[in-house]
Formats: sequence, structure tokens, C-alpha cells
Amino acid sequence: MKIIHTSDWHLGKYLEGYSRLDEQMEFCNDFVELVNREDAKLILIAGDIYDTSNPPANAESLFYDTVTRIADNGKRCVFVIAGNHDNPDRLEAINPLASKSGIIIMGYPKSKAEVAEYEGFKIIKAEEGYTKLNIDGTDINIASLPYPSEKRLNEVFSDFEEIQEMQKTYSEKVGEIFQRLEENFSEGEINIAISHLFVVGSEISDSERRIELGGSLLVNKSDLPKKSQYTALGHIHKPQTVSKLYNAYYSGSPIQYSKTERNTAKSVRIIDIVPDKEADIREEYIKNYKQISLFKCDNIDDALKVCREKSEEDIFAYFEIITDDSIEPEIIREMKKLMKSILEIKPVIKNIDYGNREEVVDINKGNIKTFFLDFYKTQSGGFEPGEDIVKLFEKLISSSEVDSDEAD
Repeated sequence: MKIIHTSDWHLGKYLEGYSRLDEQMEFCNDFVELVNREDAKLILIAGDIYDTSNPPANAESLFYDTVTRIADNGKRCVFVIAGNHDNPDRLEAINPLASKSGIIIMGYPKSKAEVAEYEGFKIIKAEEGYTKLNIDGTDINIASLPYPSEKRLNEVFSDFEEIQEMQKTYSEKVGEIFQRLEENFSEGEINIAISHLFVVGSEISDSERRIELGGSLLVNKSDLPKKSQYTALGHIHKPQTVSKLYNAYYSGSPIQYSKTERNTAKSVRIIDIVPDKEADIREEYIKNYKQISLFKCDNIDDALKVCREKSEEDIFAYFEIITDDSIEPEIIREMKKLMKSILEIKPVIKNIDYGNREEVVDINKGNIKTFFLDFYKTQSGGFEPGEDIVKLFEKLISSSEVDSDEAD
């Protein structure tokens, strides 16, 4: 049986103010073609469907259209879970329509599907975090754990009165949930898992905002499913093997979403699997829809030369220019006139030792609101701040800028 694993679409995402929706539309069309070409029977989408919990209407339309085309009126099963960027309630809101087409959407750790029969498969058992499918006569057990914020994990453990249960670490709680779900796995059947987690040791890029990756929401490899033939993970944008021992993999995002991802080949994972045997796994590489380039220039003349040579190319450009002093505004305007989609022009001042500086998160006037929204969602279990809170934050930032200007 053929399964395709993808994640972290981040529909509606922007890069330094530039929309990525056109690229995402291209990917979705290519992905539908890939699914049909491979004749996959089950599609796993492991979270972060959207880039924010309040996605724009065109991003939602793109997602609904894509999964509907893939499901093809129940001929194929599409299994979707929420990630940390998704609003679980909003994601599940389309379930009354989606379920008619063979699309299963899980927003919370305690979410469950409904028993149903479609043209291409059956849902023969549905419990919290566990779904049993039958496709072409083969039973498939799926243990699902949508993004488990601390609040959502505590809700799962709220039935336990013993203080020892409540005092377990985040990773231990995740491991115990997987252990319980794996009790449904059986020999002679296909056994898989899907989740949206940050596993210790995973390689990250700067598009996985560090404010979300920090803290205690880390999962040890030893707390991943032990009996799963394939564990499909989302959250990390670089495709990678998390654990061969536990058959756990990140598919990565389908599009390069940051400067540090510019040299990362994007892919989805295609899994050929049968009961009681090791899965055959391969990466299917995806077209790079719009290149992200970093130009390191020895001086301003070299930077202007690059702009002239690349003026007709449709790329996202970052510049690092060695200079004696800051770059004059006239030069910046000339570069941006010559070359479109320049996202950053960074002067590298001579005689300053950059190598000994610790890496820091670049929080500035242009992105501080994004970091605040991410931090709020992390602390509130995924909920967006109200309009009054956002306005108060913006007022505080504005006041801070005024005070800073007056001090200067």
C-alpha cells in the first residue's frame, strides 16, 4: 500500500511582507498530480496547514480545494492533523462537509473520526486519537496526536487524580499517550502514527520561530511510538530522519520559507508498506518555486553589479555587503530599483568581529508584532489574542519608540 506524508504547508505565509500564495498554489497543483501519479491510497498531512490561526480566506480556499481534489469523493483517504500554527476549532469546522468526501481532520489530541464507508475505504473504528481504516481489504491502525500544547496535554490527563500523573514531564506525557494508543496496534495489520512535535535533536531553520521551539515542549526520541511501522511528523521544516529505531520522520515543508532554508531541497515522503514488514521509504523532491538567494559582496560596486545581472530574475534576494560604514539610503534605493524582491541589505562593517557573537533572534520593529502573537499563542494554548490586547501591545511599542527617539 502506498502512503504519502507531507506537512507544514503554512498556507497564507509571507516572507518579509511578500506573499507566498502563488508558490503555494503551484505546489498544491503539483502535489495533486503526484498523488494521482503514484496512486497513493492514504495521504498524511502532519500539521501547520496554515501559517496563522486566523488564515486569510484565499489560503483556506486553497486548502479545501486541494484536499477535496485529492480525496476525489471518497476514493482516497486524506488524514489531516493540526499543528501549532493552526486553530484546531477552525480546522475542524469543515468536518461536516469534509467527512462526506473521505477527509479526516483532527484538531485536538482527544479528537476522533466517525465510522463511515466510502468508495475507496472504510473507517471501521474511531476513538480518541485512534482510527482504524480498511483499504483494499487491509486494516490500517493510525495513532494520531495533533499538536499537544501543555494545556491540551493536561486536558488528556485530567481524568487522573494521582499527583504523580500530573507531575510528569511534557515528554513523558506524550510518551504515555502514544503507549496507550499503540495498544490498538495488531499483527497482520499496518500500524502507523502521525503527530506534530519538536523532537530533541532535530535540525531547525529560522522559519521555525524560536519563541515556539523554546521552553519545555520538547519530546525525547524514547517517548515516540515504539511499534509504529512509520511515524509521520510535522513541525520541522528540514526533511530528516528523526529515529530509524522508531521509524520516525519529518517530511519538512514543501517550500523554502526562510533564508536558512535556501540550500535545503524540499520533498514529500512516499511510503510503500505492508503488514509486519519494514516500510520502504523514499523522498520525492519538489520543484523550487521561487529561489531564495544570499549574495555576499566585497563592496557596494559588486552589489550593484549583482543587481544589474539579476534584474530580470524572479528571486528573493538577501545581500551582505562589506563596507567601511553604513550603506547610504541612495544606494539602497538604487539597488531596489534595479532588482525586485530584495528582502534585506545588510552592511558588514570592516574590523568588527562577528564570529565571536552569539546568534540571537533578530526582533525588530518590522517583526516584533509577529513574535508577540506567537508568544501569546504558545502561552494560551494556541488562541489568538483579542483585538484589545493587540491594540494595547501596539500602543506600548509606539510609546517605547517615542521614548527612545526623545532619549536620542
